Amino acid sequence: MLEKLDLTKSLGKTEYKEKMAELEPRLGKLQRECRELGIPVMIAFEGYGASGKGVQISELIRALDPRGFEVYAVKNETEEEKMHPFMWRFWTKMPPKGRIAIYDSSWYRKVLIDRFDKKTKKSELADAYSSICSFEEQLTSDGMVIIKIFLAIDKKEQKKRFDKLLGSDETAWRVSEGDLKRNKSFDKYQKVNEEMLTRTDTEYAPWNIVEAVDRRFATAKIYAIVVQTLAEKVEEVKKRKKKEETKGEEDKTKVWTGVEKESILGKADLSLTYSKEEYKKRLEKLQNKMEKLHGELYRRRIPVVLGFEGWDAGGKGGAIKRLTEKMDPRGYVVHPTASPNDIEKAHHYLWRFWTDMPKAGHVTIFDRTWYGRVMVERIEGFCSKQEWQRAYKEINSMEKDLTDAGAIVLKFWMQIDKEEQERRFRARQENPEKQWKITDEDWRNREKWDQYEDAVNEMLIRTSTPNAPWIVVEGNCKYYARIKVLESVVEAIEEKLR
Repeated sequence: MLEKLDLTKSLGKTEYKEKMAELEPRLGKLQRECRELGIPVMIAFEGYGASGKGVQISELIRALDPRGFEVYAVKNETEEEKMHPFMWRFWTKMPPKGRIAIYDSSWYRKVLIDRFDKKTKKSELADAYSSICSFEEQLTSDGMVIIKIFLAIDKKEQKKRFDKLLGSDETAWRVSEGDLKRNKSFDKYQKVNEEMLTRTDTEYAPWNIVEAVDRRFATAKIYAIVVQTLAEKVEEVKKRKKKEETKGEEDKTKVWTGVEKESILGKADLSLTYSKEEYKKRLEKLQNKMEKLHGELYRRRIPVVLGFEGWDAGGKGGAIKRLTEKMDPRGYVVHPTASPNDIEKAHHYLWRFWTDMPKAGHVTIFDRTWYGRVMVERIEGFCSKQEWQRAYKEINSMEKDLTDAGAIVLKFWMQIDKEEQERRFRARQENPEKQWKITDEDWRNREKWDQYEDAVNEMLIRTSTPNAPWIVVEGNCKYYARIKVLESVVEAIEEKLR
């Protein structure tokens, strides 16, 4: 692919000016339309050292309103970034709807420079490619435009540019030892790039290869690529919005029945119980273990992600309180997940959870989680059928990224029956100190119990994996539920530490 490119392509000064006189205002107009239509855009620049990424980014943003974009220079990972899955730093640098993010090098660094420098092990490549493709597919499925541009030059041209940069004290710093090493082994590094392009050139995020020996030719081609891609997306979104207006609102009351007929929740033995004395004895022993294990997690830099879901009044808060009671508060955080705010709604639904994922050695506990997408959002019509159906795969991919990076991931479903829930609701209403815990919405949700039960069973079946399992906690007896949660967490940590 790369070795067969015609790198002699060039553009005369007059022709270049004519093309840019047309392309620049079109790009400015498309940026405004993307903002008005809420279209987020990511433009990733990759290519050989000295191929002109910085120059071309500067040329591209000339036509853009500076209030509507941000440029990220992706270099070596910071210490903070090293303590997260490698895609974390790109999830946290994602543009909201209507804005543009431009990347000088990108998430491909792991399979390019880091691979060449042997920072990425051969055994890690398959997972890295899988994470990259999943990342791009998730975002584009949610409406993101991803434009990937690869700037190509040959070995001779690269060496000439390096020599020119090294010839001045003002620019010599821009050439690293790694750059010179890759130039010396240009053919070898080219094969690495060839493989990357082949494995990640997809329908939803295709590569655009730009012959970059002639600066003017490269600039005009990049503008043409960006303009065409954004114009197509703007037209697509306008047509869809028009169609939605004529079609009318989707029936929000529609019940979607899970494909799977097996009832996981139906197998829970809700008669399981502990006496108060047995509970206290087990609790003290487990909390003491948890205290020690928490310190060991920090020492070995192992992150832990715990997600709690369940019926209203299912005992999530009580279980979390007993779990964390003897843990060092500097090493864990509990995130109660509410309805997304305006900033969160302007991003992919997983964005707000990625930003809160723990760094190595820390524990993050989510009181309600990303699974709202396939439960409340599904049942209440807050997302489309297509959106919640693809969420199973997206969620599995996110959790795989976490466990591939060494994290312990456990998800708890706090199971109670309908009668026990009603008893707890009424107890809360009668207790002035707990009345804040019960709302009219809690009572309304009971009317959709069967729909939620179907959705939960499907969720458990489709997203319980060996590395990120669901644990159904029999919760009619709060004592039993709290002990099972503690036992499960302790067991998972001890298994990881072996």
